[in-house]
Amino acid sequence: MKYRRFGKTNLCLSVFSLGTMRYLSTPENAWQTIQKAIALGINHLETARGYGKSEDFLGSAIALGLPVPRSQVYVTTKIPPTADANTMRECIDASLEKLNLDYLDCLGIHGLNTWEHLDWVKTKGGCMKAVEEAREDGRVRYVGFSTHAPLEIILDAIDTDFFDFVNLHYYYFFQRNALAIEKAYEKDMGIFIISPADKGGRLYTPPQTLKDLCHPFSPLELNYRFLLSDTRITTLSVGPANSKELEEPLLFSDRDRPLTQEEIDTFQRLEQYQKSVLTTDRCSQCYECLPCPEEINIPEVLRLRNLATAYDMTDFGQYRYRMFENAGHWFPGMKANRCTECGECLPKCPENLDIPALLKDTHNKLNGASSRRLWE
Repeated sequence: MKYRRFGKTNLCLSVFSLGTMRYLSTPENAWQTIQKAIALGINHLETARGYGKSEDFLGSAIALGLPVPRSQVYVTTKIPPTADANTMRECIDASLEKLNLDYLDCLGIHGLNTWEHLDWVKTKGGCMKAVEEAREDGRVRYVGFSTHAPLEIILDAIDTDFFDFVNLHYYYFFQRNALAIEKAYEKDMGIFIISPADKGGRLYTPPQTLKDLCHPFSPLELNYRFLLSDTRITTLSVGPANSKELEEPLLFSDRDRPLTQEEIDTFQRLEQYQKSVLTTDRCSQCYECLPCPEEINIPEVLRLRNLATAYDMTDFGQYRYRMFENAGHWFPGMKANRCTECGECLPKCPENLDIPALLKDTHNKLNGASSRRLWE
């Protein structure tokens, strides 16, 4: 296992962190997963108040005894932003009690996803007052935020200078947040990448077309290499359902070297293949088409179309597309069939895409039964 400095916190974290959203089948399963993660060298355990019984299960494991001293394991929990300080105080106390801890190494404001959330954070006497009180009395050591927000909100949150670290989405197949990575690094913030295997493209179960294009590497390996070769990034979340699912990701835990020429050539092959398949229908993800009067997240819809069409990543596309209109601020936007063909987006598009037609095509390919966030 390799370790990296987590920005201004100066914590030295393993390049993989144990995310605890999916180990919820039984307390015993959670305990076994935590034990194995630590045995494999993971020293950062990340949970959240909103992950069902996750805090309870982690707290039970801590009470039973971890295989290393508490001082050698870093624990992060996340609490949603609140409109007032009292609610945040109650949440911090409740999380510490569930976790059987006297202090948190890191507290993340969970799901800082909207301008309203950011206003709550900025309001004098609001939720951050309670967070600062907890930091001052030692119950919380470092403070950050996790986000599924549009880039503009993420950049504004980083610019508040309230935070020591950020948890965000950034992968080979989703590079929209590159500017946030750059700004966070400039401010010496720790950078934690959320769910690179799953939301990075359901890469535990990639389609054959993608596997063939990535050969001799696996798609999962390439995504990890894309991230770990970037020394600005501290740690990647691994969210196993059980201890066995830790095995494959940790095969790559020592690969934080610069990209090899063969890896660079593979990434170039992926890019060229997508261009050759999509030709004049390829969305370049410039985001110039927004805002949409019907609140369709056009770039994200067309990104999913890009991946499904070029790489046969239809399963991933359906998984994400079905969350539109069903996951609130965690995955905002209306489905593509809401398009009224008003034409507002057309003159904004530098590629001159027939956006209404592409939206219709995407909906036909990817729509199906509604999907929600895993713990809901």
